[in-house]
Amino acid sequence: MKVLLLLLLSPLQGVGASGHKEEDFHFCGDRNQTQSSSVIYEHGPATISIENTAQALIIRRPFLPNRRNSYYKYSLPPTLGRYRFCVYWFKANRTLRLVYGKQSILLGGDPSSSITKGQESQKTERTSMIIFNVSYISKDGKNTSLDARAEYFFPGLRPLGFGHEEASSANVFHSISFPSASPESMPVWEQDVEDQLTALDSLLAQPLAPATGATEQQTLRRKLGELEKTLAKVELEGQNQTFGKATVHATVLRVQPTQDPQHLAFASQREEGGEVHGFTVDLPSSLFMMVKEREEVVEHRVLLMDINNQTMFQDENSSHILGDRVVSISLVDTVVANLSDPVVLTFYHDQLPRNVTPLCVFWQEDITAASGSWDSYGCTTVTGSSQTECRCNHLTYFAVLMVSSPEITYVHRHYLSIITYIGCLISALASICTIVFLYFRSKQRDQITSMHIHMNLLGAIFLLDMTFLISEHLASSSSEAVCRAGGLFLHFSLLSCLTWMGIEGYNLYRLVIEVFNAYHDHFLLKLCLVGWGFPFLCVSLIFLANWTNYGPFSVPVYESIDGKSTSATICWITSPLIHNIVNLGFFSLVFLFNSVMLGAMVREILRQNKKGHKLKHVLALFGLSILLGIPWALIFFSFTSGVFCLVSLYIFTIINSLQGFLIFLWYWTMVLQARKSPDSQCSSDSVKLQPNSSHVG
Repeated sequence: MKVLLLLLLSPLQGVGASGHKEEDFHFCGDRNQTQSSSVIYEHGPATISIENTAQALIIRRPFLPNRRNSYYKYSLPPTLGRYRFCVYWFKANRTLRLVYGKQSILLGGDPSSSITKGQESQKTERTSMIIFNVSYISKDGKNTSLDARAEYFFPGLRPLGFGHEEASSANVFHSISFPSASPESMPVWEQDVEDQLTALDSLLAQPLAPATGATEQQTLRRKLGELEKTLAKVELEGQNQTFGKATVHATVLRVQPTQDPQHLAFASQREEGGEVHGFTVDLPSSLFMMVKEREEVVEHRVLLMDINNQTMFQDENSSHILGDRVVSISLVDTVVANLSDPVVLTFYHDQLPRNVTPLCVFWQEDITAASGSWDSYGCTTVTGSSQTECRCNHLTYFAVLMVSSPEITYVHRHYLSIITYIGCLISALASICTIVFLYFRSKQRDQITSMHIHMNLLGAIFLLDMTFLISEHLASSSSEAVCRAGGLFLHFSLLSCLTWMGIEGYNLYRLVIEVFNAYHDHFLLKLCLVGWGFPFLCVSLIFLANWTNYGPFSVPVYESIDGKSTSATICWITSPLIHNIVNLGFFSLVFLFNSVMLGAMVREILRQNKKGHKLKHVLALFGLSILLGIPWALIFFSFTSGVFCLVSLYIFTIINSLQGFLIFLWYWTMVLQARKSPDSQCSSDSVKLQPNSSHVG
């Protein structure tokens, strides 16, 4: 009880100067200030009384004899709204102190506020108004909650030098045993809210442990619920008040109940930098019309929570929220759902990436699980170039979910799938055939090296085609282990293909620059260790770092024929970051190196400028481009949009799914060219320009 009394006494930091540390009693209540008003402190009977009117809060007590002809008038804050006030009585030095909101007044202590009866202006008619949430705590700590009324008397508190008078029994309470004060009836001050916000900010700043992440999220959300309960009871000055300076900001809005409610608009401060620059809230008038007003309700409280951290709202899918910004809108002690007019919440932000679609969602707590999930039921999303508008028919925690938006429709995806499957099947068969023919055509030492490099590249292409053909079927199986193995092997095949294309460029470098034509011991073995060992090392490290990096991967697609959203699932890398760094990064290096090598070959052809060999040179460059993987660069055009992106995607699919078959055609074209003109293939220049044709003549 002493702790509670200390909390209640916390606003009275200036009372210590009066010479006594504890008051004999104090009286607290809520006053609805509907117009400009004041505090009147005047002479009364041998009792202390408190009367509330619309024009003034009137406090009476017997003055000392030399003060009997005076009364005091103090101005109250001009801002209208609901205020919590407390009156403290110190009997030892006959002092009354009033704390009204954040204003503290020593009644009768300011001579400038004293007005004699002769100077008093004509009093206007006063309208009585009741006081709510009344509590009385006596000197011994006994506490009670009193019924709401307009006037209260406190008998038996006779000041020194005065006789005791009986007071009317209608509104008098004597020495009664009152129940102890409950924490729910305690007044809440601004500092209490700031302390809770600081504690919550410090918890959000700490990283969540993976093993206890869900439990810590529950703890954070429970702390957030406790903060909302505190905001519902905090003493405010004015109609609106905002708390918090870091991650969590809270705003309390007062709404006076009227017969003709109006809509309520609120705008946060504009911010520079970050993904979200601010937001606005528009609450419809129907929200306040549907609230059942009780007799004791003198105002509605709307709570707005601005949370710049998604830690406590993380679902199982690790969904990404725009700017990590979550906004809570609630009406104190009221559940709001199925509004006829929607609540409009507008987020302001920079232009979003073209492959991302904003979706308005709300947080749905799962009482059966440790976490919750984001849901869009009851919310409509209206997108703009620099803002996203959420229209929802209920109040809760809202956010904008960033959803990946592919640009492949169901029809095009169907056609591309057919091309890919047919092309991969033909490419795999052609690769096997070419490997067999190359094996039996190798004669000289240099020819053996080049031919074996071609054979290894074709072997990598064969593995890539076959693993891709079965990848979607593995994803549909019920075994995650099988799908992870399929994704790992598909990644290994892709990296092997890229590595051997890089080795093709290196071999071309040896053929063009004569000084590198010397024979090296175990040169082919070293190339095989690089061509197959490097991809194996990469996938092993990725798998050992986290075995969940491989598994089912969904590729979202726009509407299907029946109008529903669809997706294609394959066994692949589950982390887009690993895909971008390892695959795109490695291919970029291979493509840059091989482009330089192809440029060297073009320069050599232009230098020779032999007549009658234009077709042979064109075919040689086309074959070298396929060997070096130059057409794979079309993948970079997928970052564009519109028709150009779709056309480049078709070209990429056709050429690369048929890569093994195109190498097969190019090889036999070179064989036929060599048989038609065998003499022309003997020069050293031809060996440089057409390493394949010179080997198969």
